[in-house]
Amino acid sequence: MNAAEISAFALTLLVMLIGFAGAILPGLPGTPLIALAALAHRGFLGARGASLWVLLTLVAVAAVSSALDFAAATYGAKRLGATWRGMVGALVGSLLGIWWPPFGWVAGPLLGAIVGEWLGGRPWGEAGSAGLGAALGLVAGTAVKVAAAGAMICLWAFHVLWKAFNA
Repeated sequence: MNAAEISAFALTLLVMLIGFAGAILPGLPGTPLIALAALAHRGFLGARGASLWVLLTLVAVAAVSSALDFAAATYGAKRLGATWRGMVGALVGSLLGIWWPPFGWVAGPLLGAIVGEWLGGRPWGEAGSAGLGAALGLVAGTAVKVAAAGAMICLWAFHVLWKAFNA
């Protein structure tokens, strides 16, 4: 590996780690950012970057994980009767809960969804059930994104390093 390849690898890995943080933090495009970083790396280095099959795999995993994240959040919310107010409350609770790990990461979406449902006029019992569904869906979707982001980074890094040291 020459200096340009090392610099490109380090910069791409840094962007991918930001993408990994985006898999945890709501509102940031985690897995798509990781796939875009790999594509940019390939664009900069050409054949010395990741192979086409790795890039296609990363794009596919990013698309599937994004779809599963949305599906999990929606299913969890609808299964236990959450409305859009509960989903918005869960999202706001997630943003506030980020600052109090790890308790806030779970309690934030749960309490946010409950308060959102309650402010929408639902009784506490119904709001609690709907809030639980919205929070569980959000947590399940986040778990899928985190697992996918970690796998994507590992696949890309191992592949690029394997190619560099076995060329």
